[in-house]
Amino acid sequence: MHPGVERDAARMRGALARGDVTPREFRAAADRVPFTERDAWLDAILGIDEIPDDDPSLPRGCVPYLPCPVDTVLRATVLADVRADDVFVDVGSGLGRALVCAHLATGAEAIGLEVQPTLARAARRVAEELRLSRVATLEGDATELLGSVPTGTVFFLYSPFGGEHLRRALDELERIARVHP
Repeated sequence: MHPGVERDAARMRGALARGDVTPREFRAAADRVPFTERDAWLDAILGIDEIPDDDPSLPRGCVPYLPCPVDTVLRATVLADVRADDVFVDVGSGLGRALVCAHLATGAEAIGLEVQPTLARAARRVAEELRLSRVATLEGDATELLGSVPTGTVFFLYSPFGGEHLRRALDELERIARVHP
């Protein structure tokens, strides 16, 4: 990572821990970072040094942890018109990169659903270190946890699973959408 980008990430991390960053300021800072360095910039802000190995008990049909690029998250929040009064639910949230990024860029409450205990614990640690009280990670099978987040208004899936897991998740999302269009 370029030294200037690294310094900017350290400043942003400090400002976030003090509660001194608005969504507009975070988004503007992200836009100033060269496209090729945004993922490393966010990882530095979140204190993510490396991606842990996947849990050997990862359920069949689930995809190993695959971090979502920062630009994909930012674009999704624009296309979905995510606002501060939304509840952004990241299905298969991993280390929490997407849910924290969405929260910081929009102010929306963010809830992650993650089946791998190590990743869920790491995501909770990130939110705690940055004092993000509107960011939470629930641990367990997302297809079972979706029913516990009926307040969700935006659901984000970045390739968390396929097959039967995906069908069950989409069925639950359809049920939620019928209650809260």
